[in-house]
Amino acid sequence: MGVGKGTIARALIQKTKRMGLDTDDVIESMENRKIKTIFEQEGESYFRECEKKTAKWLEKSVQNTIISTGGGFFKVSNLDKIGTIIYLQSSFDGIIKRLKEHENAELKFAKRPLLSDEEKAKALFHERTALYEKKADVIIDVENRSVKEIVKEIIKHLQ
Repeated sequence: MGVGKGTIARALIQKTKRMGLDTDDVIESMENRKIKTIFEQEGESYFRECEKKTAKWLEKSVQNTIISTGGGFFKVSNLDKIGTIIYLQSSFDGIIKRLKEHENAELKFAKRPLLSDEEKAKALFHERTALYEKKADVIIDVENRSVKEIVKEIIKHLQ
């Protein structure tokens, strides 16, 4: 959450000329409402069910595509069947710093319901770190690195 998945995915799409999908965008289209609204109206468990449905569709219907996922998407059972899993790794403080320095910082925080309480978000970050590392086929350290450097390293790992 907030590590730059969307930014990196868009740059990777441009560089590789592949199609791209963002699972949060797919869910918003499927539900015809924003992620924040889904969390507010239905709760996190409903959102996680939407992620599972999206994962099944991706496995059956999508190939040769850069897929950017939400922070909890790693929990879907068929993740390894969808494609190569790349974990963009950063410290919690690095993520918060990146979001605060963004020109649309307020919007960046507003669209991430799980960041509304920084202490809970930090605990969730620490809880997920080992799980992300375990699921990942490739781990890329993104802290204090340019998008260009990160994309170059990802491409190297995918060749």
